[in-house]
Order: sequence, then structure tokens, then C-alpha cells
Amino acid sequence: MYREIIIFVAGATPQIITETLYALIKQAPGPVIPDELYMITTSSGKARIEEELLRKGRFSSFCEEFGLRPDILNERSFIVIRDADDAPLDDIRTTVHNERAGDTIVNLIREKTSLTDTRLHCSIAGGRKTMSFYLGSALQLFGRPWDKLYHVLVTPEFESNPEFYYKPSKDREIIISDDKGAVVKRLNTADAEIHLAELPFIRLRDKLRLNGKTFKELVLEGQKEIDTALTQPAIRVNIKERVVTIGDKVMEFKPIHLVIYTHLLRQKLERCCYPDQPYCLECTDCFLLITDISNRRGMDAILKDYEKIYGPASGHVENFKRTWKDGMDTGKLRSDISKINKDIKEALNDDTLSTLYIITAVRKYAGTRYGVKVEKGKIGVEE
Repeated sequence: MYREIIIFVAGATPQIITETLYALIKQAPGPVIPDELYMITTSSGKARIEEELLRKGRFSSFCEEFGLRPDILNERSFIVIRDADDAPLDDIRTTVHNERAGDTIVNLIREKTSLTDTRLHCSIAGGRKTMSFYLGSALQLFGRPWDKLYHVLVTPEFESNPEFYYKPSKDREIIISDDKGAVVKRLNTADAEIHLAELPFIRLRDKLRLNGKTFKELVLEGQKEIDTALTQPAIRVNIKERVVTIGDKVMEFKPIHLVIYTHLLRQKLERCCYPDQPYCLECTDCFLLITDISNRRGMDAILKDYEKIYGPASGHVENFKRTWKDGMDTGKLRSDISKINKDIKEALNDDTLSTLYIITAVRKYAGTRYGVKVEKGKIGVEE
């Protein structure tokens, strides 16, 4: 059973709140009864909601009519957008104000979706258009399969009418007057229709690694993840099967080539110099000198994977230990690297793509260092 959380972006039309709640209560196949309400708004928007819904008693009347608890709308329900000095914003007028609105919205959605027993119902019908955009985008980034995004549709004659807040159980007349008080039109609430349109959206949660604090940072991270996914196929090493798979290309490696290549991939996975950074980009600080790979310590690390191929008691393993007990000849190692790169280039048949997966030599720190450029998040090793 979920706690039903209703989230609005709200401004000068507090009717959106009761209209959306009405539609949720009346929807088929079953009603949504709210446990929590949140309104992301400005200080002027908060004042307007308090005046029209609370002080004039409209919300309490609505709750009484439809069996809701009136205390679900309280001081904690208001999420007021604030400026950089933590002062509440009266309106959203500048680029910085818009950014603050985006950060406020995304932080609330991230917080509420981190709770496993909640279901979010988010309405984009109120507030400024940018706020609606931010709410929809935040739900794309963090929304779960059961979270919902809506737009409320009201019969045009009743939409934004200052006297219409929901369709009451008993029909009533609404009189529209001109500036001089003369009756212009009479409406009956029986003719009002309120519909809730559920809006589909792409859910990126658990498909992207998102650690940014601000909306802008999250978008940049998300775009980088998508770009990386499109340009860099995943690489998987299966040690026991002696294969390397890049995207849909499967390559069988000689055991010695497989363990050398795996050793350099493990550098990125296990010995990254900047583990808190999600992307490698152009960083090559984990690359190794040829002597770091070929010396006794390097061979001991490579031997562990070699034993997984043959088993620790195998004659192949004993021969490996005996042959390379003092380290591998660097000439032999360079030759093996050339053969590994040749196999990868032939399998991928794409010079641009190959540069990400071959063993690359870079001149760095007064020496040549070796490593693989592919993003660490694309690497997987099965043992």
C-alpha cells in the first residue's frame, strides 16, 4: 500500500489544486485518496492559495464534501522557491530565479522518490510554464514505474473561473457579471467537466548515474551518460570462457592476451585515481608504465586471472610462474599488446570505435604509459 503524495506547481490559479484532487478522487478504476499534498510556489502564490482555499473555507468545504482530512493542506505543504540568500521569491522573473525553481522542484522529487512506500501524482497544470517543464523533467530523471504525471482539463467556460473550484455534489449556479455588476452569463456546475489526462514520460531512473545537486548539473550528467551509451558500447570480459564482448562483437582471446587486457581494464575498475568521478573522459592517470605491467608485481596480479582460466593446479599455471617468475620481458609484452590491438581492430572494423578499446600508449610523466580509454562505467568482468 502506497502513501499517495500529490505534488503541484502552483501560482495564481489555486483552482488547479481542488480540480486535480476532484479528478483523482473520481477517477476510474479507483480513487486516489491523498496522504500528503505539496505545492511548489512563490510567496505570492502561497498567499493566494491561503486566501482562496484556506481563509475562504473552500478547501475545508471540499474535504467535507468528499471525505478528506482538511489538515493534509498545512504549512508543510508549501514549498516556497527561495533565492540564493534563502529569501522567498515573490515571482520568477530572471534566469537565476528559474534555476532556483528547477533546483527546488528536482530536490523535492528526488527526496520523495527515495521513499519506497510512496507513489507520486504530479500535476503540471498550475504555475509558470517553466515550472511545469521542470516538474516533468524531474519526474523523468527520478520517477519510478508507479509514479504519475497529469494535466487537468476543465470545460473552457469554467476554466480559471474565480468562482469555480470543483464540481460539487449538488449543482449550483455561477453568475458572471461585468464591471458594472450586470449579469453577463449564468453557468450551472452540472455542465462542468473535469478530466485528468495522464501524460506518459520516459523514465531514466536507474538507467543513468545522477549525482548532481542542481537541475543543470543533473541534465549535463544525464546527457553525458546518454552520449556515452550511444558512442561507447559496453565491454564484457568472461575469463572462464576466454572471450571479450564489445557491443555485439564477440572475440576469443589467447589466454595470455586475455589476462593482460583484463589487467588493464581492472586498472580502471579497481584502481581509479578518482573513484568519486563518474566519468573518465580524457583522464589517463590510471595508465601504467610498461615496467609496471611486466615486473614481478604486475605478473602476480595477472597470474590471478590466469589461474581462473586453467585452475591453480594446472601445468599451464606452473609454466607461467616458472617462465615469468622475475617478470615478463618488455619486448614480449609489447608484442602481445600489438597482437591484442590487431584482434580488436579486425573485430570492430571501425577505426574511430577501436581507439576506445585498444591498449593505447600515451606519453606522460616523462614516460610512456599504457591503458584502455573506454569509460569505466562501460566495463564488466565476469570471473
